[in-house]
Amino acid sequence: MRSQRVVFFGATQGMGRAFARRLAVRGDRLFLLGRRAEDLDKAAADLRARAGRDDAVIGHSPCDLGSPKDFAPALQSARDALGGGFDVVVITAGIFETQDAMEADIDKAKRLLDLDFTHTVLFCEHARKHLLESGGGSLVVFSSVAGDRGRKPVAIYGAAKAGLSRYLEALDHKFRGEGLHTLDVKPGFVHTAMTAGLKAPPFAGRPEQVAEDVERALDAGKPLLYTPLPWRFVMLVIRFIPRVVMRRLGF
Repeated sequence: MRSQRVVFFGATQGMGRAFARRLAVRGDRLFLLGRRAEDLDKAAADLRARAGRDDAVIGHSPCDLGSPKDFAPALQSARDALGGGFDVVVITAGIFETQDAMEADIDKAKRLLDLDFTHTVLFCEHARKHLLESGGGSLVVFSSVAGDRGRKPVAIYGAAKAGLSRYLEALDHKFRGEGLHTLDVKPGFVHTAMTAGLKAPPFAGRPEQVAEDVERALDAGKPLLYTPLPWRFVMLVIRFIPRVVMRRLGF
């Protein structure tokens, strides 16, 4: 497979860092977006060292998911640095808050809804236009299994991810024929800094495992990925639990 030009929003930690490493090692050229310049510097150095080549990361630009005014100039910087266009946009940036924390502080709930749904969709809209102007490409966005069903512990977070996944599904329906490949990645519980301190199920995954799954799904042109694999079957069962039973359950 030829080397691809990738804009990566969220490569500095967790699943995003693991996936960026796989892309760099296999020969892709990345342009990094993120909130902190020092984190981008460290991520770029790490990716270049792992790939063994300076052009593993062409450059980076500050971009804050909380500041939509950053989106257009950041993507334009990436386009210019990558030679007038890009083939793939990856978005792993986002936040998590517990349901209890958001119920106690409405500002936390608003921030999560803004970042994980509204602003992520707005960034995708900017990216979509760039990709279609260049004849198509891939838009890879990390959502969550939390959006598959209304559940007590993730009512607000799940609502944000449910909206994001419906948007990505609609993009795939509308623009696949024009060359836009949309991949909605739905991780289950994965051991990252975001989930530190939370009780993990027995089939919790690792970022490296998720990264491998996403790479395969991207190359295969799949529109949807549950990862790690057991979550595909777990969520299939949960989606069919009757509402009256869901009210009695604590998950």
